[in-house]
Amino acid sequence: MELVALCADILVRATPLILAGLAVALAFRAGVLNIGADGQLLAGATFAAIVGVKFGSILGWVALPAALVAGAIAGAAWSWIASTLRTRFHVLEVISTIMLNFVAAYGVSYLVRGPLQEPTHIYPQTETIAEGGQLPRIVAGTRLHWGIVLAIGLAVLLWWILRYTAAGFRVRASGSNPFAAWSAGLIDVTRTTTLAFIVSGGLAGLAGAVQVCGVTFALYENISPGYGYTAIAVALLAGLHPIGVIATGTMFGALEVAASTLQRNANIPATLASVIEASIILLVIVARQVRWRWVGVGESTEGEIAEGNL
Repeated sequence: MELVALCADILVRATPLILAGLAVALAFRAGVLNIGADGQLLAGATFAAIVGVKFGSILGWVALPAALVAGAIAGAAWSWIASTLRTRFHVLEVISTIMLNFVAAYGVSYLVRGPLQEPTHIYPQTETIAEGGQLPRIVAGTRLHWGIVLAIGLAVLLWWILRYTAAGFRVRASGSNPFAAWSAGLIDVTRTTTLAFIVSGGLAGLAGAVQVCGVTFALYENISPGYGYTAIAVALLAGLHPIGVIATGTMFGALEVAASTLQRNANIPATLASVIEASIILLVIVARQVRWRWVGVGESTEGEIAEGNL
């Protein structure tokens, strides 16, 4: 039973990392450096909580899909701001998305200490969302919810779209060589990257909505311990491959659970997990550099294209 509980905790931690990792992977594959998954996640969590708290009892069983959709739309809208700054005013998305992360974080702090604070005004959080807005459990007695199934399903769907559809080809071509995609492929690169950017924000927003509806059941400060930033490592370690994101997201979830357990039982700092995560990323970078040195950049690139990694 303890093993089941441990696996459940790992998958619960992995769920937002997988969804946010998919968001980062999609944007990066399109050539958009979306560093704002954390802010988009917070936007999604905020609107999911608003729907669950304010309208959950009215909507009944519709509250859950409504909260998830609201979260996805909020995340997409948050990324649309950075996308508009990128296309109309040529603001680098790296800068705008990082700044929007801070806006989202301070916005959540204001809301949970002001308009959305719970009635007693003691805790900086919202009320608990209605039961109809909560994700059901998969395994009784654990926190494992159906959000993990949603995350895996979306990963498979995104892989299929990128690999086998014209829209996916346009995304991959725009990310690999935008000039060639425009001149030889007659692809509207601006439109393609904008749509990928917005969908990426929607996935990150959905991660926040799933976290509220499946784990916390309320919005509060620091609801995201940096999921959006960890998601960048998740996506890069997976080679921006949607199916690979499932594995790397689960691995990072296991590291977080292990860090919390070690801190609780052996007084080992939880920040050790961050050290391990960074070390893994550096090892992967070194391994790839060695591979390119021995195989050759041209051959490696051709192999990655054949595998659908570019």
